[in-house]
Amino acid sequence: MGIGNSIFLRLAVLAFSIYMIISMGGLFKDLTEANNELNYWKTVEEQTSLRIDELTRLLESGDEAAIIEKAARERLGYVYADEQVYIDISGD
Repeated sequence: MGIGNSIFLRLAVLAFSIYMIISMGGLFKDLTEANNELNYWKTVEEQTSLRIDELTRLLESGDEAAIIEKAARERLGYVYADEQVYIDISGD
């Protein structure tokens, strides 16, 4: 009876250990994904903040022609007749 209990106890501890290792691996994966998502949103926040700063400076300058030109370029895709526009398609 002592040997049977000992084997059962060892198997139970082994099974529990395997379960904990697998669980910790899943938690580590979740943590890595959450960190990646956090970094993405920090980048988005930084880009948005820079954009807000740029627009605030533009509005505070009071230069209506610059505001109209910026809107025509960004929203409507307008360019000057002699201007060459290069588009970065690398996705960076």
